[in-house]
Amino acid sequence: MSNMDINQVLAQMRVLRDQASSTKVQTESPVDFQSLLKDSINKVNDTQQQANKLAEAFETGTTDASLAEVMVSLQKASVSFQAMVQVRNKLVEAYKDVMNMPM
Repeated sequence: MSNMDINQVLAQMRVLRDQASSTKVQTESPVDFQSLLKDSINKVNDTQQQANKLAEAFETGTTDASLAEVMVSLQKASVSFQAMVQVRNKLVEAYKDVMNMPM
């Protein structure tokens, strides 16, 4: 690498550093955990309902969706439900840990 290439790289790094330091991180207002959890559960529920409606429409022949689209929709619903169950399990575990802490 020549001296000129190194200077160009250093100049680019300085520009990026200045850009990063000049941008301010916008902090959002605090999010209510209860509403966040409720919204997540509702989204999982909506995903499952849409997948079931698509599967039912496919079975009755009232949709132009392919079998692959139906299967992907059902798998998305399944994965989102499994993720929600794992989050619930971690929350219950954390709750138990907090409750077992000595006072």
